[in-house]
Amino acid sequence: MPDINIYEALRESHEIQRALCRSLLNASPEGDERDEIFKTLRIELAAHAAAEERDFYSPMMLDDMGLDPSRHAMAEHHEIDEYVEDLASAEARGGSWLSKAKKLSDEVFHHLDEEEKKFFQISGRILNDAQKARLAEQYLQDYVRMKRVLSGE
Repeated sequence: MPDINIYEALRESHEIQRALCRSLLNASPEGDERDEIFKTLRIELAAHAAAEERDFYSPMMLDDMGLDPSRHAMAEHHEIDEYVEDLASAEARGGSWLSKAKKLSDEVFHHLDEEEKKFFQISGRILNDAQKARLAEQYLQDYVRMKRVLSGE
């Protein structure tokens, strides 16, 4: 794997999530486009959250400075999960679907922005360069594996 740090690895998935949220909100209610984009987004969110919690938040929780921010971020993952389930139960062509998709998108954007602007800075004071590189490798392996598992491959 290339020599990247944990922040670069996480940002790659963050950009995928942002693009999928934008596509979801712009998708036509006709045909299967919404369903396909939502399925891809759902897998992306779940794989990212699982790998991030295991390979980034968990190590950060071992440091007092990282404990509360990690817990907050994991709580936001849970909120996103609830928005995903709410949207999954909505009729893709129904009237409430777009408002639920917007709520999900807003929460995803909020979480990613907060993580990149606050949590990355806190963790940057805790982790050294070698740890950042090792965590990136662990995260990427887990992320790829989780995407395969979640997509049924």
